[in-house]
Amino acid sequence: MINIKKLDSVSFFLGKNFLALLFLFSGIGKALNFSEFLELLILKNVPFAFFSLSMCILLQIIFASLLIVNKYIRLSSLMLFVVTILINIFMHDFWNFSGDPSQAHETQNFIKNLGIAAGFLILATQEKIN
Repeated sequence: MINIKKLDSVSFFLGKNFLALLFLFSGIGKALNFSEFLELLILKNVPFAFFSLSMCILLQIIFASLLIVNKYIRLSSLMLFVVTILINIFMHDFWNFSGDPSQAHETQNFIKNLGIAAGFLILATQEKIN
């Protein structure tokens, strides 16, 4: 019989890195398509769109990379939690789509991001597992 405790380090490693990869690739994608994302932020009336996008890219790439190399896990998790919540508020504002067919899609993305944010909160409570 497999001892479940022995799977903790594998689960921690995979979960942490899956979350990190999502944000690393997202940050890189935003950087490579900066002007398109900037137009979207302006369209969504995100305050200080250029600065907000630049900071989002930096935070996603830096803190996701730190998670991957197993450094500053708590800080990185909390920072990516905040980024996720801010992205949710400004980019997946389903409450502004009343009667629009895209409301269901934005609601789904909002709830999905809450799940990702919850993952970062859980990760922030964990010590490194080697």
